[in-house]
Amino acid sequence: MIALIDYGAGNLTSVRKGFAAAGADLFTPASSSDLGNARGIVVPGVGNFAATAALEGEWTTAIRQAIDRGVPLLGICLGLQWIFEGSDEAPEVKGLGAIAGKCSRLPQTAGIKVPHVGWNSLHLPHGSRLLQGVDESSQVYFTHSYAAPLTRETAATCEHGAIFAAAVEMNHIFGVQFHPEKSSGAGIQILRNFVAVTRS
Repeated sequence: MIALIDYGAGNLTSVRKGFAAAGADLFTPASSSDLGNARGIVVPGVGNFAATAALEGEWTTAIRQAIDRGVPLLGICLGLQWIFEGSDEAPEVKGLGAIAGKCSRLPQTAGIKVPHVGWNSLHLPHGSRLLQGVDESSQVYFTHSYAAPLTRETAATCEHGAIFAAAVEMNHIFGVQFHPEKSSGAGIQILRNFVAVTRS
C-alpha cells in the first residue's frame, strides 16, 4: 500500500481519487510508525511552507528511514518544495533536505500574476521514469507562489515569470510542483508511473 501523509495541508480526497484512477489505493497512516509496511509514500500539500513544520521530528525521521530502505517518495506541490532544504516563504522551517537548494517566490514581472494558477506546459529536458509517456508541452495544473530552483535533479521545467523546476527526480525520490490529480490524462499517467515504481 502507498501511504498518503496527512499533516493538515492538502486536499487528500482529490489525491485519493487521482490514484484510484491510476489503479492504486492509498492509506493514511495514523502515526509515523505505520510507514514500516508502506510500498510508497506521498506527501501532498497546498499553502504556506510553514505548514510543513508539522512533519518535523518523528515524521521526517520515519520518511528518511523509509527512503533509506528504498521506499519511493512522491511530493506534490508543497510536497515537492519540502523535498528541498527549505523555502524563503518560511525560513525557520526545515525541509527534508534530500535535494540541495531553497525554494523562492516567483517574480512578479509585467503582465505576470503571482500566484501562478492554472494550466501551463511542461518542458522535458531528458528522460524520466516519473514522466514516461508524458509528451513535451503537456498541459498540467499549477497553483503556487513559490517554486524550486533548477538543479541536476530537475526532470521537467515550466516558465511563469522565470523558469522553475516543475518536476524533480533523484533515484526513488520524485516531486511535482503541479497537481497531477487535477491534470487530466498527463497527470494520471504520472501517478501510474509512480505506482509502477512502488511495485517494481
